[in-house]
Order: sequence, then C-alpha cells, then structure tokens
Amino acid sequence: MSRSPRKPRSAADAGGGVRTENLPDGIVFMPDATYGVVRSVGPDDLAAAGVRIVMTNSYHLSRRPGVTTVQALGGVKTMLGWDKPIATDSGGFQAYSIIRSNPKLGRVSRDGLVFSTEARQPPIRLTPEKAIQNQLRIGSDILFCLDDCTHAEADDSEQELSVERTIAWARRCKDAFERGVSQRRFSGEPPRLFAVVQGGRNLGLRRRCAEALLEIGFDGFGYGGWPIDEQGQLLADLLEMTRDLIPAELPMHALGVGHPASIVACAGFGYTLFDSALPTRDARRGRLYTFREAAPEIDRPAGEWLQFIYIDDDKHIKSAAPISSHCPCPVCQRFSRGYLRHLSQLEDGLFFRFATIHNLSFMRQLTDLISARLRNGNGAKA
Repeated sequence: MSRSPRKPRSAADAGGGVRTENLPDGIVFMPDATYGVVRSVGPDDLAAAGVRIVMTNSYHLSRRPGVTTVQALGGVKTMLGWDKPIATDSGGFQAYSIIRSNPKLGRVSRDGLVFSTEARQPPIRLTPEKAIQNQLRIGSDILFCLDDCTHAEADDSEQELSVERTIAWARRCKDAFERGVSQRRFSGEPPRLFAVVQGGRNLGLRRRCAEALLEIGFDGFGYGGWPIDEQGQLLADLLEMTRDLIPAELPMHALGVGHPASIVACAGFGYTLFDSALPTRDARRGRLYTFREAAPEIDRPAGEWLQFIYIDDDKHIKSAAPISSHCPCPVCQRFSRGYLRHLSQLEDGLFFRFATIHNLSFMRQLTDLISARLRNGNGAKA
C-alpha cells in the first residue's frame, strides 16, 4: 500500500471543537474489564497500579449479568467500585470474533448483528440503537458506535460491505446518542461518542469510511479490524495510514493493541488510547513485563529495553530478588520472585492478583515514558 497524499481536514470540519473531558491526558492504556471486572484485581489494586480508565464490553455485559442487573447495581462504575472513567466497546468486534469466526453463531445484516450463541435461548439482536442504549444505560463515559468488524485479509467485496454498514450504523448511533443524552441528566460531563474506521487492507475504503465518519462528526475515532497479521506481527503500515486519515488533534484509539512494543510504535503514529487483555492475561499465565534498565530508551528496538520474566522457570525457585529491582509497584517493593513462583505453582489467587498489579504498573510506567518523550518532541509524528 502507498501512503495517501491527502491531508485530513481540521477537527472543526469534523463536527466541532475537540472535547477533552472524561479522557486522561497523554498516552493511556486501558485494561480490559470485559464482563465488568479486570480479572483477579479490585478497584484499589487498579488504583495502586496507576490505572486511569478501564474498557468494558457492553455486548458481553448484556449477556452476563444483563443490562438491567447492571442498572439495578447502580451502573457499571458503582458495580465495579470504580470512580474513574470507563469506556465500553459496542459489540462490533464480536461480528468478527464470534460471527465471522463461526457463522453458525450468528449473522450480520443491514440492520445489525444477530447472535445465536446460547443453546435453547432466543437470538440476541444488536442494532446500532440498541448498542448505544446499552452503553448509556450502564453508565459509560466513552461509547463506541456499532461497527462491522472484519479481518484485514477479507476480500474487497466484504470490506466494502463492511464500510457501508459501518457508516450507516454510525449515523444511526449518532442519532440515538444525541437522543439518549438529551433525555438524561449527568452529574458530571456528558459521555463522548467514538466511531470506528473500517476497510481492511484497502486504503481507499478506509479513506471513504474515515471521510464519511468525519462528516457525521464524533468526539474521537478507533482503528477498526484485527491489528495483527496471520504471522502475529503488528499491521504497522495499516495502523499508521489509518491514523493519517483523521485530524491529528482528534483522539484515536488503537483498539486491541496491547503489546508494549506495539504501543510504542502506534503512539509514534499518533494514537493516544490503547486497550487489550494481553497484559493481564500474560500476568495470570506467569509472563511478567520488566524494563531491562532503570531508565529505558524506548526508541531503541524492543529487545533492548523490554524483558519478559517467566515466573515458573526453575531458576526463580530460591530467588530473593523482586520481579524488577527498579520497579516502584507495590509487588516489587515487597515480594520476591521465589515467593511469587511458589504462589504460581500453588495456582493461588494471590499470584494472579500480584502478577496483574505488576503488569498493569508496568503499562502505566511505559505510557508515562511515551508521553514524556512526545512532550519533549521525541517520536511524535510530523
């Protein structure tokens, strides 16, 4: 693919000024709380790790425990005991992860998504309006439009249909959002609405999608589609080109990007928001993230500043060292690798908690380093 010579329009042309409330400053990583929980940790642990915002999934919450249950419990933030912002995915990614992965589990139509994943249960119909209503009802701060997510390798005919649906659904989401916001009272600032740019590997389709979404006008945008190729490598060129289609002053979320090296790369392209289950899943599986040195130079190749500690390795059995001697997290300040390995071998829940706190602390340290570099003019896009 070749780089587009066209410059994106200004944010003013994209539907008004740039809103900054409900959104932390700098580069931000959101751990995934898909079902209303970041596995193995509570709100105090998240705060101790420096987490500033979490990402939930309104489709999954609508299945378990149910939107009405979340409402009865005071909304998703009250349910979690979390007093900071929450973003919610719409369920659009499940068009790819559930339906396109197994067509027997649902279908994509002009009107929305139909899921039939539960035996002996009626299908769940998710329209653009329903996706917005669900997110407003559970009390999200950052909502995402319903989009038709595809694999990057899908052919152009499928990508074109995805773009057409994504644009049409975004218009319906915007209308439903404005109606819903006008009918509610908010104790603080009203929520924000993001749209998702689809188009697969076809840059022309991605441009068409971005321009139509800019015309509708949103508070921010997300990269749409699986960000990793079939060899497990980041689709860096595609992510960069998609970011170039949106005015630089508008926030953009690299949905599903969570590997530390990938976050560094995408921040250099101009993305400021990231979410993924990878760091917390890795933590529970015993892969712990560390910097190789106290003052890492993250502009170098990742292997020179990033290191993984596999806590179940025998070499850690009697190690009195912390996970990292230069990590300020509460786990590294108090516990040894040997003890953490012991907890891991027992499959004790305390290990999952400690490991998750550490990896999320690492992610906060990393995003702070990236933010500092960008403020100093190092690594920012021209």
